[in-house]
Amino acid sequence: MTDDAAPLDLRLVPAASTGWAVTAAGIHWTTGVAVLVLIGGIAATAVAAVWGGGERTVVAALRSAAAGLAAVTVVGAAFTVAVSARVDQVRDHPIAARYGTTAVVTVTPGDSPRPLGGARLMFRAVLHQVDGQPTSGRVVVFASVKGFSEVSAGRPAAFRARIGRPTRRDLTVAVLSATGDATVGRAAPAQRAAQHVRTRFGEAARGALPLDRAAMLPALVLGDTTALPADVTADFRAAGLTHLTAVSGANVTIVCGAVLISAAVLGPRAAVALAGLALVAFVVVVQPSASVLRAAVMGGITLVAMVTHRRRQAIPALAASVLLLLIAAPELAVDAGFALSVAATAGLVVISPVWSRRLSARGWPKPLADAVSIAMAAQLVTAPLVAGISGRLSLVSVLANVLVAPVIPPITVIGTAAAALCPLWPAGAGLLIRFTGPQLWWLRTVAERAAAVPGASVAVPSGWVGVGLVALGGIAVVVLWRWRWVRAAAGAAALCLLAWTLSGHAAVGGVGPT
Repeated sequence: MTDDAAPLDLRLVPAASTGWAVTAAGIHWTTGVAVLVLIGGIAATAVAAVWGGGERTVVAALRSAAAGLAAVTVVGAAFTVAVSARVDQVRDHPIAARYGTTAVVTVTPGDSPRPLGGARLMFRAVLHQVDGQPTSGRVVVFASVKGFSEVSAGRPAAFRARIGRPTRRDLTVAVLSATGDATVGRAAPAQRAAQHVRTRFGEAARGALPLDRAAMLPALVLGDTTALPADVTADFRAAGLTHLTAVSGANVTIVCGAVLISAAVLGPRAAVALAGLALVAFVVVVQPSASVLRAAVMGGITLVAMVTHRRRQAIPALAASVLLLLIAAPELAVDAGFALSVAATAGLVVISPVWSRRLSARGWPKPLADAVSIAMAAQLVTAPLVAGISGRLSLVSVLANVLVAPVIPPITVIGTAAAALCPLWPAGAGLLIRFTGPQLWWLRTVAERAAAVPGASVAVPSGWVGVGLVALGGIAVVVLWRWRWVRAAAGAAALCLLAWTLSGHAAVGGVGPT
């Protein structure tokens, strides 16, 4: 039996799911709700054990699943206690007595500030001092671009701010609205080097490419969207390509995979060691924020599954990673990006290989089968979450992602190599960046044309209602896909959409990169 055909190892999934659920419930609601969720998790695990017990008696099925039930109970109880303690710390934090007042605060940003429009920006940070008194906690900072232009990840900043209540239940202790300019300190040497690389890479891109593509390259390679024009952002969102401008597990997989391939001549151990070094360097340059560390973990899981061809081992690794990340950062339990990363990783390592194998068996070329399977699996598992968050559902995202799939690996690999080369040989980096021009033109063209399709994205209810409706719709599509007429209708619609896109592009005279 091949690994793809072998039953998946799901033994850690109930424990990870329960730990995640009780942590989210404890943060968003109360400890009492977390306890109820824990009881529900134990009951669901017991029902699953009995349901999957075949012809065995209920007692025999529960006895066989005793270890799993014990794991769910212990892990769920531990996470319930831990999240209760963390929520109490946030509720009783000394800064709560300062809500509505102003103070001089010192913070260290966890990532680069994000522009909000109207000459404003925001960033998440760790609080160190309030009016000279040592303290701690996670905060969200809103400030003017003018007074915070030198603020970057890992660089301490002191400024006067109005202290407000947190607007979200995510273990944040306060919202700081800056009322004065920031006095910026020095970051750690590694973070200064990373910021130097990012700055030089942006300068090299602007010197080698047209402005729109020069802004896209840092976003695609390093997740730096500060210079991305508003129209490009809107097109990417409508086309379902926004995930490409955020550092994800896919970036990690592509970079480390390229290193593994190039180092194959040195032997497997050396190749893995070089891939590990590349992963560390990539995380440092991109900035080791919570989202990047999450992407590194998820990308590492995907890479292991692809390299070893052991899909069965990917699920236990994913479940264990979820537990470890939640222990290190409980706030991830209510982070939408974390949920999207876990869902996308599960889809890539569980669903897409099966679909790719079936398409290949029907005569599809392997690269095309892989591209279509990855795009469809990612869309299927993430669409409900995206709909619940944004209230929109992209109807062109699968086709758009399939069309741009061939250009993403070369953009990522060449762009990452150019970023690494910038501090050492700027001219060589600029030459490498020029090779990404045609691929960036194609990506921009697909995003623009897909976004222009009538009904490219439709409005759906936001929140849990939207999640449920889109999830049910996705399940219905998967169930109906077995009928030939459904596949024929979907293929015809895709061909019509592609023809419309190409004809529209020809009509405006776009014939190639400039």
